[in-house]
Amino acid sequence: MSSHDSVQEQAHAPRRSKITPERAQEFYTAVLDLLRESGYESLTMEGVASRTRCGKSTLYRQWGSKTELVVAALHSTRRMALSHIDTGSLAGDLREAAQAIGAGSGRDTPLMHALSHAALQSPELLCALREALIVPELAALDAMLQRAMERGEIPRDNPAAEFVSAQLLGVMRARPLLEAKIADAAYLTRFVESAIFPALGLNPADTGS
Repeated sequence: MSSHDSVQEQAHAPRRSKITPERAQEFYTAVLDLLRESGYESLTMEGVASRTRCGKSTLYRQWGSKTELVVAALHSTRRMALSHIDTGSLAGDLREAAQAIGAGSGRDTPLMHALSHAALQSPELLCALREALIVPELAALDAMLQRAMERGEIPRDNPAAEFVSAQLLGVMRARPLLEAKIADAAYLTRFVESAIFPALGLNPADTGS
């Protein structure tokens, strides 16, 4: 075999992983921390290598590019903060959702802001961001509303139901821009009771079950 053929064979050979799942999670944690600290544009493979005390070549051999590494990191941290919530009433569910989203907003909001611009230019990155941080929460909120409709708490044709997810997740991102403050649990609970409950026809005095 000629040297040229050998180089071609190596170029098309699949990547061989010698990284344990635990070590990979260290890389993912470092990537997400660096994104929160400095944003996507400032993230470099060199920076991740330095933070995790590994060779840059290891990262390139395993993931190939910064985008691929960020996508893998996002997939590793799929958020399921709302999936367990089922209090028996929509008022109770939404209050608990506000508490759970608020508890994670200090981590999630900086990450979403760091990736928003880059994600709009990369379908792969946008898909990973949605799957990691957005879609699981949308599904959980939609399930809460569906259960409420089945229990007769709100009518199935309630026009406000369509916008609950956009309101609750949107205000989490908007408050830092508008007020330079994180949308914490207390703020989101007030928002739910003052803005979402009236639109759905729920009584803000309802404590749920």
